[in-house]
Amino acid sequence: MLDKQSPTPLYNQLVDLLIRTIQTSMKPDDPLPSEREICEKYGVSRTTVRAALRELEDLGYIYRRHGKGTYVSALWKEMKNLSEFYSFTEHMKQLGMKPETRILSFETGVANRSTAERLQVAEGSAVYRLRRLRLADGMPMMLELTFIPVHLFPGLTLEMLQSMPLYDLYAKRFNQEIRYADEEFYASLVQDKEAELLGVPVGSACLRLVRTTYNQDNRVIEFTLSAARADQFVYKIRHRRK
Repeated sequence: MLDKQSPTPLYNQLVDLLIRTIQTSMKPDDPLPSEREICEKYGVSRTTVRAALRELEDLGYIYRRHGKGTYVSALWKEMKNLSEFYSFTEHMKQLGMKPETRILSFETGVANRSTAERLQVAEGSAVYRLRRLRLADGMPMMLELTFIPVHLFPGLTLEMLQSMPLYDLYAKRFNQEIRYADEEFYASLVQDKEAELLGVPVGSACLRLVRTTYNQDNRVIEFTLSAARADQFVYKIRHRRK
């Protein structure tokens, strides 16, 4: 159950609890209880439940069917490991296209258990939450949700993020050089809120990427979830035989 005396926000506790429930006792496409049922079961407000469900949707654990309810996603079980560094900006430049980034939101929060594990920080640690739309020649290509540990980037501001590409900012303003990134990717379908921003119909094919980036000291400096348009975005990998 939830601990209302804990310094960890209730919605973060609820996210962790629902993730454990999904992983241990639910199958893909199983329906989740309604918002009202979750409120009653755990003694929390509808605002708390909605915040938790938005987080679960962003993390790929659930999906919504308009007018029908919320269901367990199969996608979190289907991730494939890939060790490869990727830069959207550099990729688009190599293709002769003009990259553009629109910051949709930037806020500071606390890490729930799942995010904390990804970032290798303590649960409840302060994190930045950055949502961006990536475009090439004016066309929406990718949506990104990035979590960044505050203690490695104290004083990070929206103005800084708007001044230069994120990876350049890491190096030039915070002396955080990227050494490598672990990436997972899998096929998926675009959800309602993503479709509007990407300019494609709901249910269109997309490529989802989950990237964990490490600095020169092998410390995690970001965790990013991306959804890329399958009709415009090509992901190339070169494997070398050793």
